[in-house]
Amino acid sequence: MRIIGGQFKGRRFTPPAKNWPTRPTTDYAKEGLFNIIENNFNIEDLKILDLFGGTGNHCYEFISRGCTDATYVDKFPGCVRFVKEIAKKLDIEDHLNILRLDVFKYIKICKEQYDYIFAGPPYGLRNLDSIPDFIFEKNLLKEGGWLVLEHNPNHDFQHHEKIHQVRNYGKTIFSIFKN
Repeated sequence: MRIIGGQFKGRRFTPPAKNWPTRPTTDYAKEGLFNIIENNFNIEDLKILDLFGGTGNHCYEFISRGCTDATYVDKFPGCVRFVKEIAKKLDIEDHLNILRLDVFKYIKICKEQYDYIFAGPPYGLRNLDSIPDFIFEKNLLKEGGWLVLEHNPNHDFQHHEKIHQVRNYGKTIFSIFKN
């Protein structure tokens, strides 16, 4: 895993386990996504939420590019421990709120609104298709905010009422929803 832009550009991190319960976004797909984000938002002004945060990859990328308000949510203790270690190494603990919670429970109790939400669930998650509706139902996105859902070709959101655009990077697809 590598940070591709900003003040930490080029820093590499390796999760500590062989059977890691994550699927980090490829550098190719992440670079494409961040080009889109930077052309549509001032990253320094964003309040972001990373659901199914895994390695923390997206949070580090946002903070490296100037974001000062990032929230990371994942339920796996090893992932949370890893993200806390990296946050300490990068000295970004003041910019990153790390929560060990089930994503669906967090969405249910969350009282915050975000400018940008990234959800990178396991591709085999049974209720993956319900994530956008659940987030919009709970009003987690600010007006004009984006939800980016990473998924594989087995899911199709092109007819969702809030779809803004779909970007395909090989087997990685980003469905971008706009509030």
